[in-house]
Amino acid sequence: PYLYPFPQRPAGLIEEAFGELGKRWKPILDVYEDNGVDVGYEIHPSEDVFDGATFEMFLDAVGGHKRCNINYDPSHFLLQQLDYLEFIDIYHERIKAFHVKDAEFNPTGRQGVYSGYQSWTNRAGRFRSLGDGQVDFGGIFSKLTQYNYDSWAVLEWECCLKHPEDGAAEGAPFIEHHIIRVTEKAFDDFAAGTTDKKMLRAMMGI
Repeated sequence: PYLYPFPQRPAGLIEEAFGELGKRWKPILDVYEDNGVDVGYEIHPSEDVFDGATFEMFLDAVGGHKRCNINYDPSHFLLQQLDYLEFIDIYHERIKAFHVKDAEFNPTGRQGVYSGYQSWTNRAGRFRSLGDGQVDFGGIFSKLTQYNYDSWAVLEWECCLKHPEDGAAEGAPFIEHHIIRVTEKAFDDFAAGTTDKKMLRAMMGI
């Protein structure tokens, strides 16, 4: 009931709520720390932590705990119209797991992000099988590779149209196709040569 800021929320309610979350989760995170395990929170609409801003509030509430991390799911961000690629730029150090899940958002004159209490099939925002939605997985896998992500890429499937067995059969090779083998050298290394200080100064005209 407090998702939208009208009517006004009671002053201090959100701060008190996140403070309570911090008190309850900090001891749990400490146990994870004792056992060398990260916690990846799936940032999800209708939960306390549903976007980058709320994750930062939660992270502050647990004192920036090193085990407080993210299970990245771009489908939930697309349905919120959040920039899921820039999210990786901002939070890549905290992303420890990845749900590979597709979605689409097709607003109309009748419904938008909230989708008017419609069924999954008739919603403006709905989950789709991998490759059938609008998520830019090429961009996502490129960003994660850029930041040396080396953890799980897990197929999650909740399509409202396609049969689940077909989604699974198509999803595994879809993920395999997008995994990037990291290059060991620059594309133009062949043009590199040996130089010395005298040559460098000559190139500068001095």
